[in-house]
Amino acid sequence: MKIDIKDMMNSILSSVSRIDYIKPEDLPNIHLYMDQVTTFMDAQLESTKRRPEDKILTKTMINNYAKNRLLPPPEKKKYSKEHLLLLIFIYYFKNILSINDIQSLLNPITDKYFKSEKGWNLEDIYREVFSMEKGQIEYLQKDLVKRYNVASETFQEAPEEDREFLQMFSFLCLLSFDVYVKKMLLEKILDDIQETREKKKSKNDDGKK
Repeated sequence: MKIDIKDMMNSILSSVSRIDYIKPEDLPNIHLYMDQVTTFMDAQLESTKRRPEDKILTKTMINNYAKNRLLPPPEKKKYSKEHLLLLIFIYYFKNILSINDIQSLLNPITDKYFKSEKGWNLEDIYREVFSMEKGQIEYLQKDLVKRYNVASETFQEAPEEDREFLQMFSFLCLLSFDVYVKKMLLEKILDDIQETREKKKSKNDDGKK
């Protein structure tokens, strides 16, 4: 069966254009029990599911995040708006980073800005980070088209009946390589940050002796 490339690319670009994030004003201003948290997250991030039956967040996940110190404990079994903001960050990071890496990245943010009453707080950081979203979506759409055009130039000498599939394979390889390189960069930056923190801590400990 011949693939309709134009329709497929239009479908991909349309899907990318629908990528959205949970806006701070959409977050409830009341504390939520765990069941309410999972229901809220599932409804708000439904468009990111690969399959309808997929779960965005479960009780087990939340308990594991708390166990691994990614999430501060709830207050009287209730979760605040700031808990939800952290869960959103974790949701996006967990697809590409290990628990340890997410911990290295988020713990300094949580330690300084969770329940901060002076200056910046966690919501301010969330707004600033996700304000970049629109520009990134537009860039991503253009980048996808560019990469597909590059892939379309491959396998020109392949048998005609295989050429289309092989060009699609090239396209997927380009996307995968991009993810691989960016993941490697993320891990390298996080390792450097962690090493700097440990050196600073060691220097401070030596100064106290």
